[in-house]
Amino acid sequence: MREWFVDLHIHIGRSSGGQPVKISAARNLTFSNIAWEASERKGIDVIGIIDCASPPVQEDIHRMLMQGHMEELAEGGLKYGNTTVLLGAELEVRDPGLGPAHLLCYLPTLAAIEHFSRDIGKFTKNITLSSQRVYLKARELQAEVVERGGFLIPAHIFTPHKGMYGIACDRMDELLDPANVAAVELGLSADSTMAGFLSELEPFTFVTNSDAHSLAKIGREYNRMRMAKPTFEEVRKSLLRQDGRAVTANYGLSPRLGKYHRSYCLHCQHVLDSLDTHVDVCPECGSTNLTRGVHDRIRELADVPEPLMPPHRPPYIEQIPLEFIPGLGKRTMARLLERFGTEMNILHRATEEQLAEVVSEGLARAIVLAREGRLNLESGGGGIYGKVKL
Repeated sequence: MREWFVDLHIHIGRSSGGQPVKISAARNLTFSNIAWEASERKGIDVIGIIDCASPPVQEDIHRMLMQGHMEELAEGGLKYGNTTVLLGAELEVRDPGLGPAHLLCYLPTLAAIEHFSRDIGKFTKNITLSSQRVYLKARELQAEVVERGGFLIPAHIFTPHKGMYGIACDRMDELLDPANVAAVELGLSADSTMAGFLSELEPFTFVTNSDAHSLAKIGREYNRMRMAKPTFEEVRKSLLRQDGRAVTANYGLSPRLGKYHRSYCLHCQHVLDSLDTHVDVCPECGSTNLTRGVHDRIRELADVPEPLMPPHRPPYIEQIPLEFIPGLGKRTMARLLERFGTEMNILHRATEEQLAEVVSEGLARAIVLAREGRLNLESGGGGIYGKVKL
């Protein structure tokens, strides 16, 4: 067994024929471009593409298989270059009396997700598009995934934009059967310590994923998993911590960089970053018209005084993505990639001295501080990302 880098939440903007899939995602975010980017530029071993229930995307996959660019693996997933692609779908549920929530559904084979798409498509208005509302109860959708040999992960669980705790419910069992939840996704605005304030999350594996809406965003958050090989079945075992497999590290943004970290006043556009407790009134203008931030929502739901960190929980390593570093533009990145091959090599393997042979000493130092999570930050909120302050 060895360690592998894994990012399980990547969107598709368009099919290769130009048909919209994720409207808010980049047009060049096609299946083939994602696979190439992950394999050749990012250096990520396993990716999850979560818009594969779309029939035009499935046509792209069939085309790449027929052309010999990919192959299906016996234990699930598709092999492209140095990367394994897991096929998934992000779907929205809204049970009676609850808010909307996004769920990540992963299936082992192309045939499985095609059958899933045809059946679930009967309960959606447009299965071609990403993140569509499914007119089934959450547990019914969950059962469909599990019965087909798949696994399910609630997406960005704390965000006010369709996160399970962020807007849908106060407890997981109000929405889902916890016994059939493979893991939970923290989202860009939370980390393991913050999630540790909810005791019901103690048994679950945490994952951090990019939720990429552009090629550049792939790998801005990712995981390290101990597996025998990069396949669907091995990822499942890692999430469930079976047979020595496990998630051994979460590499994520500092939550302060997430665009929903703190509450945000919609009246005076103020990020409520100075208070440790959640509030219902803006201290600047007195407005109650707030977008509740992840930090504040967790404080509201917390049921233990100190965060729970069970032995199975991997370290959460705050790591600022290279694109967040001021002064690191496209030309500089091209020089770094020419020297070190992939972004994973730049972030994990190049020494400060080696970096300084390619870029200025100041920028080399900033990259090292970024990988260690030691740059000064300004908190995000209300849909606006936080910033790095050099």
